Amino acid sequence: MKHDLSAQREFNQNCPVCATADVVCQKWTVLVIRDLAAGCSRFCELERSLAGISPRTLSLRLRALEHEGIVERKTYPEVPPRVEYALTEKGRGLLPLIEDMRSFGREWLIGRGRAAAAA
Repeated sequence: MKHDLSAQREFNQNCPVCATADVVCQKWTVLVIRDLAAGCSRFCELERSLAGISPRTLSLRLRALEHEGIVERKTYPEVPPRVEYALTEKGRGLLPLIEDMRSFGREWLIGRGRAAAAA
């Protein structure tokens, strides 16, 4: 049994779908990427656009995305300090995935797509 679990873990680590899911399937992550697709944003702007996210959770998501090389954080030497977040090239590589999710939602989950699927 242990052998089966370690083989599954190894497969998951080498699977590109699993690797991508590990990054983007964290709660709020896809929405942070969606909002940063429009360009640089400050923490308070992201917090406002993501109604319901706690400042701690937003901070953790941004830090994790920065660690993955998906988001870059730029601090300006001003008083008060200004910090902006933007997608890196790697982060922009996720935008087709976000657009596909948007298209799927429009076609199958929002409005007539949902009604047609239920019929």
